[in-house]
Amino acid sequence: MQEPDASQVALTWSGEPGRLEELTHGMLLEQADRAAAALARYGVRAGDRVAVHLPLVPESVIATLACGRLEAIRTTLPVSLTVPELAARIRETGIRVLITADAAFWDGATRPVKPILDHALARTATAGSPQHTVLVVNRCSRPVSWKPGRDKWWHEALATD
Repeated sequence: MQEPDASQVALTWSGEPGRLEELTHGMLLEQADRAAAALARYGVRAGDRVAVHLPLVPESVIATLACGRLEAIRTTLPVSLTVPELAARIRETGIRVLITADAAFWDGATRPVKPILDHALARTATAGSPQHTVLVVNRCSRPVSWKPGRDKWWHEALATD
């Protein structure tokens, strides 16, 4: 099979009102490499689980490719899960790194994403529980609560090389 042209469009995403993003093969692979490097800096190794709690956005695809590069296991945490459901999944899987969004557009409204994850993480916090790193994708430019040391902006983590 022939390798795709790096300048050929690999992903077209149409989202919130008027927002359209296109990523070429080269752009997608570069971002996947950056994401894999960021995950590795936060301790992700082969066989580790990375939770992806994102709406259907390009970063979800990038996270999947990054996990593949590290031979890590992508665990999907649908944004439709309730706080108790999220807490149970986090406890069951032993995840250390989670990728989420500040908020998401759906059904014509902006809905919280990270605040729900924050509540779920608070429910899982016990003595001896693993320390989490939360990478936050800025999708809606909404103010979000922030836990220093745990929460990091996705775009800043990918920019660090």
